Amino acid sequence: MEDLVEFAVDCARSMGAEYAEARMQRDFRESIILKNGVLETSAFEEERGLSVRVLVDGSLGFASTNTLRKRDIERSVRQAFKMAKSASKLMKRKIVMGKGELGKDKVEVKSRVKFSSVDLESKVELLKEADEQNLAAASTHEVKAPTRLITLDTWITEKLVMTSDGANVYSRIPRAALFAFITVFHPQKGPIQRYFNLGETGGWEIVERWNPPKLFYEEADILSRILMEGVKAPEGEMDVVLGPELVGIISHESCGHPSEADRILGREAAQAGETFLKPDSIGLRVGSPQVNVADDPTLKGSFGFYLYDDEGVKARRRILIKEGVINEFLHNRETASIFRVESNGSSRSVAYNREPIVRMANTFFMPGDYSKEELFEDVKKGLYIKTFMEWNIDDRRFNQRYVGLEAYKIENGELGNLVRNPVLEITTTGLWSAVDAAGKDLEFQAAYCGKGDPMQGIPVWTGGPHIRLRRVRIGGA
Repeated sequence: MEDLVEFAVDCARSMGAEYAEARMQRDFRESIILKNGVLETSAFEEERGLSVRVLVDGSLGFASTNTLRKRDIERSVRQAFKMAKSASKLMKRKIVMGKGELGKDKVEVKSRVKFSSVDLESKVELLKEADEQNLAAASTHEVKAPTRLITLDTWITEKLVMTSDGANVYSRIPRAALFAFITVFHPQKGPIQRYFNLGETGGWEIVERWNPPKLFYEEADILSRILMEGVKAPEGEMDVVLGPELVGIISHESCGHPSEADRILGREAAQAGETFLKPDSIGLRVGSPQVNVADDPTLKGSFGFYLYDDEGVKARRRILIKEGVINEFLHNRETASIFRVESNGSSRSVAYNREPIVRMANTFFMPGDYSKEELFEDVKKGLYIKTFMEWNIDDRRFNQRYVGLEAYKIENGELGNLVRNPVLEITTTGLWSAVDAAGKDLEFQAAYCGKGDPMQGIPVWTGGPHIRLRRVRIGGA
């Protein structure tokens, strides 16, 4: 690997590139899909190749190849060089690769149980057992579970990143991910659906710890209870406690995405959208002093884990909102040079043939000082929304809407009846400004964050503690 990557960098420099970056990446994946208890797909996939990015006359060019011979690599380098040279004539502002703490390191996540040590039949049987627990839980409430989809993905990503200014980072990271979609139905009550993702860094021990049969029984049980016991949600202005699942998606969508520097510069307007933040928004108050949101790729075991980004820059925790105030943006080396700061290691690519762009990793609301009980006991009449059924947010990441799934009335600090489909429709600043307390707990959920063209769905965590909002308006669906 190292010889070919080094050859690509040297080749670009010999052509006259001001900066060169090469990345070899190999992804080996196994996917199992179970639909309504029947094995629908079992597939192995290996994808590997080398990409090169060059800076010529203030313009970047990118090319890749999956034939790892020197003549093919040289052809890709020439293609990237030619692309950059042609585009440079149209550049209004020349690109500069900014500074960052470049690494020379080897990062390997060890698996306690290798994916290859567990045979396919055992993996399929585990998913079938989990599916059976879906049916068992639904039957106890006299409802049906007609549609069930379970996907299990295990894969290993191996990559080597080298740059002409000194970065040399090798990494090997195994990941496991579980996706579930469950529908339960009753003739008089209608249908209700739930989807969720689990994902972590590590080996098969992750899946064992998740205990899918127990997990799926619990999920189908609460889904059935919501369908059969849920009453109409209260409407009007009230205090609301949000669970970590909602807090995580809110942090990701209304803080993480708006803080991407390329989006702030208008680069994503026609693809993933815009942002309500401006280049001079550092120091802007968007919430109460209880709001602190971070993005941290270095969390061990996390789905979005990495110690160096795809430009070779050392990763660190990024504090996006500090005490209700915009504190920093997510940067790669290019955007960092424009904002006159150092890159904070936010450049990621999903595959060898995709250019690295500014991305989140693990975005979460940071824990506060309250116990979960303390958050509830100060609410006389309100609502607890633990999980969500759906969410929407506009292109500027400002107007948003969340429909609750598992939700309860709160009366005098105690949880009451389950309620159906409460709707929180609010602006980003309105939501963050309504936060008056955050819990000590911290939970994460896995997701695939979409961005770019061609689309790059990259592994991330979203998360946070329970938080309390004062006097927000709740509607019904």
